[in-house]
Amino acid sequence: MKKYKRRLYVILSFILCLSVVDPISAATISELRDNVKKNQSQLKNAQRKADEAQEAQEGVEEEIEEIDAELVNLITDINLCEEAINDKEEEIYRTQLDYDAAVAEKDEQYESMKIRIQFMYEKGDSSYLHMFFGAGSMGDMVNKAKYVEELYDYDRKLLAEYENTVKRVQELWDTLEEDKSELETSRAELQEGQAYMEELLARKKEEYENYSVMLTKAKQEAATYTARIKQETAQIRKLEEEERKRREEEERKRKEEEEKRRKEQEALLAQGEEDADSKEKPKKQETPKPTSSGGGKGQDIANYACKFIGNPYVAGGTSLTNGADCSGFVMSVYKNFGINLPRSSYSQSTAGKGVSYSDARPGDVIYYGGHVGIYIGNGQIVHASTERTGIKITSATYRNIITVRRIV
Repeated sequence: MKKYKRRLYVILSFILCLSVVDPISAATISELRDNVKKNQSQLKNAQRKADEAQEAQEGVEEEIEEIDAELVNLITDINLCEEAINDKEEEIYRTQLDYDAAVAEKDEQYESMKIRIQFMYEKGDSSYLHMFFGAGSMGDMVNKAKYVEELYDYDRKLLAEYENTVKRVQELWDTLEEDKSELETSRAELQEGQAYMEELLARKKEEYENYSVMLTKAKQEAATYTARIKQETAQIRKLEEEERKRREEEERKRKEEEEKRRKEQEALLAQGEEDADSKEKPKKQETPKPTSSGGGKGQDIANYACKFIGNPYVAGGTSLTNGADCSGFVMSVYKNFGINLPRSSYSQSTAGKGVSYSDARPGDVIYYGGHVGIYIGNGQIVHASTERTGIKITSATYRNIITVRRIV
């Protein structure tokens, strides 16, 4: 029996070892998911930068278009101003010629008047007397006097006209010069405005290029983060698939091990029962019947359980007639009395409250480590033993008792 106990302890230790899960893949997946979240945040930030750069670039582009239009207007105005200055210079040139001609005629007339005045001054009154007395008649003298007076009037009038002409031409020349000066000032202002707009245009074009660089950089960053997210998501899916396959393989191996352990347990139980039967029974033994000791609901449960002696053992089964395993048999018996017990023998080992074997009474559940049965009194249990023996009555001490649980 000690040999069988040691084998059972080894099997239980192996079960506990199988329950440990390798956390490496899960940790890797968790890290990748954290990286995906970080990269998604960085992607949003890069997209925001790209949108801001795009918007700023479009604004600068509109300013450049406005500056270009303004420059076109300035250059047009400068050209028009240049043409006006050329026209003014042509007018000034023609006015200068008129002015020179008027001055020359005035000077010539003035010289003629000077000669006549000088002649009259040098000859004195004798010229007048000679002119009067040399007249053939009074009418001739009057005509000559009138002629002299008209000649003086003509000279004065002509000289005044020439002076007015010179004055008018001078005023026109001054006006033209002033207009030319204003045009030249306007041209200088327009040229200054052109220089400023060209400088502003250069700055705006540089600003546009800077935003282009920022936009390109932001798009590249967004593409990088998108690629990272795609790559990490693919890695997560791959690891999840590997983890799923690993778990499936572990589950398959676990089931294989459980089946192997179950068969080993059945063999051990069968061997233990045979050893116990050989010690406790004569060669020919009748099947013991449950006693009425203990009474109450526990006795009813024990009596009810004994009704299914001889029915088959079925691994994973819970049917009292068609077959059940040890824990399925105990669960189904108690369920008939409205009591719900856990499905596994290990979970049933903690149900109710623990009592000593010496205080065991019918209806108590005895747990042996991987196997359970229902105590029916007189040192016996009824249990779903093995596929070979089915549901049967066995000595309660055929194996080492781990715990006795009182359910009712």
